[in-house]
Amino acid sequence: MEEEIVELRELVTRELLGELSSESVRPNEPVKVWSFPKPWLLLGSGNYAAVFSHPDFEHYAVKIYAPGRPGLKEEAEVYKRLGDHPAYSICYYVGTDFLILKRLNGITFYECIKKGICVTEQAIQDIDGALEYACSRELRPHDVHGKNIMIKDGRGLVVDVSDFLKQDDCNMWDDFKIAYYSLYRPITSIWLFPVPGAVLEAVRKGYQLWRGR
Repeated sequence: MEEEIVELRELVTRELLGELSSESVRPNEPVKVWSFPKPWLLLGSGNYAAVFSHPDFEHYAVKIYAPGRPGLKEEAEVYKRLGDHPAYSICYYVGTDFLILKRLNGITFYECIKKGICVTEQAIQDIDGALEYACSRELRPHDVHGKNIMIKDGRGLVVDVSDFLKQDDCNMWDDFKIAYYSLYRPITSIWLFPVPGAVLEAVRKGYQLWRGR
């Protein structure tokens, strides 16, 4: 594994960083990725960084922070505290502006709802357990929402831990569970259907306004 990490690190430095163009347009919106070299794949982007993979290193994810965005050292510290846990990734290498992580495969809760794929109660319980574990490691789970959590074979995974060192309260996960048990479960027990992306984005924007984000 160490040799793979070294090879991947050199490839990131030599190839990906040199041809990547990304920008954080607004702090509370995902990073915009304008261009990147082939055969790299863009797995997704969050408020701080974009995540890539390379077909020759399919078990790893490379998280590259957008220019001017802070938080890399803090995220590395979070992974250090979490250690090895089945619901979280593992950080293998910390660079100046990128992290090499264990790649988590699955589909986000957001995409499940969008595509009409069932979000299992087991996955909800797994996330609860993972967040309780994080608290036991002197972390405070933050920004846990449908785009930052995944389901794989019916089990829940936490994809983004970048804000777990923040000390302010965050109600996102509690709010998600309220919506899950009061709306999602009762409705999908009768009819499981895809929800248009435009509707989900409207809900997301409305939630941000309601919570003052």
